Amino acid sequence: MLQKDAKIGHSSHVVTLDVRPQLLDALSALRERVAAARFPLPLPGAPRARANRDELLAQLDDYLVPRLRAPEAPLLAVVGGSTGTGKSTLVNSLVGRQVSEAGVLRPTTRTPVLVCHPDDHHWFSGMRILPDLTRVWVPRQEDGEEGGGEERDDDGGDVSADVGEDERALRIETAHSLPRGLALLDAPDIDSLVADNRVLAAALISAADVWVMVTTASRYADAVPWHLLRTAKEHDATLVTVLDRVPHQVVTEVSRQYGALLAKAGLGDVPRFTVPELPESAGGGGLLPATAVAPLRAWLAHHAQEPAVRDRVVARTALGVLRSLDSRMPELAGAVAAQYAAALRLTSAVDEAYENEHARVGRRLRAGGVLAGSALKRWRSYPLDCGAGELLDAIAESLEALLLCAVTAADERIDEAWRREPAAGAPILAGRDPDIETAEHRIGMAVRRWRRELEEYAEDEVRCLERVDKNALPDPEVVAALLATTLLGGRRARAAGEILAERIGAQAAVRLRDRGGCLLTDYLEKVLNAERERRLAPLDALEVHPEPQAELIAALSVLQKER
Repeated sequence: MLQKDAKIGHSSHVVTLDVRPQLLDALSALRERVAAARFPLPLPGAPRARANRDELLAQLDDYLVPRLRAPEAPLLAVVGGSTGTGKSTLVNSLVGRQVSEAGVLRPTTRTPVLVCHPDDHHWFSGMRILPDLTRVWVPRQEDGEEGGGEERDDDGGDVSADVGEDERALRIETAHSLPRGLALLDAPDIDSLVADNRVLAAALISAADVWVMVTTASRYADAVPWHLLRTAKEHDATLVTVLDRVPHQVVTEVSRQYGALLAKAGLGDVPRFTVPELPESAGGGGLLPATAVAPLRAWLAHHAQEPAVRDRVVARTALGVLRSLDSRMPELAGAVAAQYAAALRLTSAVDEAYENEHARVGRRLRAGGVLAGSALKRWRSYPLDCGAGELLDAIAESLEALLLCAVTAADERIDEAWRREPAAGAPILAGRDPDIETAEHRIGMAVRRWRRELEEYAEDEVRCLERVDKNALPDPEVVAALLATTLLGGRRARAAGEILAERIGAQAAVRLRDRGGCLLTDYLEKVLNAERERRLAPLDALEVHPEPQAELIAALSVLQKER
């Protein structure tokens, strides 16, 4: 993408931005992959991953893609810094008139101000950069004019827009005093008490071709600005620092200490401008003398208007962002992989619990565990003191209790396993309805359907007997009760099998037992699988899949080839 030509002087190179369509296509594909990355599980690294994804998306949308599509667009210098460092005063002084209201409670906290030459305002009239910010065009004001001007349309004028209470906006100002090809943006405080404002400030700075970081003699060691300075270094962004409001008597010492800190951070070669403390600095409402900001203004004008220098500035920041993807994309992919691994652990806990209960229920059925308690009592009193219907009722109730116990035990094991997993703290997972009556209802319905099908099997077999011998046909309900007792009673129900064979014949009894056994196995799997899927449904709804990890890496690989 970058081309280096012959040296200019002894140390500079002409670096041009040569963007091929394939690079933009690869970047668009990567942007879609980043937007699709999701981190719904509350893992320790998830908040950072979400922030990194949002930051990367903003930088792609606000800066990199529009810059690569329009390398000739004006240079955007974003002035950022902590509260009370004099950013607005500095911008006003660079412009030569008040375009951004200064002060601690300045409105730029919510509506940042961008200033450009009138001939450049079309670059910012649309949503080429910072598309999430509604444009507010103030009446064009000629330099030195105090009053408001005439409101004009998009053909060359400025249009005011109503901005909602919660809507983010970017106020556009034009000024002839700024050179063509240069735009200044006064960003909110990077250490604002309001989190949204801090996010906006970071997003605006990330949209810059030139990062102008402002600090003061009393705040140059603050942690927050240094975080941004280190980020600028990591991204190899074009960076300028301004040490503002420095008392005359300590200019030399403070400047030396600040320079030492920059050098220690690997930023010793960053252009550094010092603005002394002046009466106009107090209160933040005035303009600094032109001489106080002349060096910075000259630096910005030179880098915006000298083609070779301008291209180098643009290319350096753009390439820095592109290179930063080499580390940011794998980090995102790693976070996606961690999400999937956690989802797998949660799923495995559910699978293991229900597999164990499925096996336990199978053993209980083979051992005749259903023919216990009330069911056993009914069987022992059958047929003298208990009818076939009562026996079937008791067996169905016992089977229902066994299945409900299995589901309850599985859910308890899952709860225990999930308590060890931070990912299980997702609201959608933590909000599971613990009401066991719901499972009781579902299992009761399933057992009633099983009983009805079992009775239909018995009726079918009896109808077959009817064609052979029309006398002394057994009652289908009795056949169904004996079959259920045989299937679920284990050794204790051996007599039931013998009576069943006497009633319908040995061959028919075997056939009926085989069909009934398959039916029981089928219902057992249906009930437990349905409960397993019910437990996994909230996790499945989060759609944590392995594909996004590979897609992120693949998108980066394609981009690296086209870069």
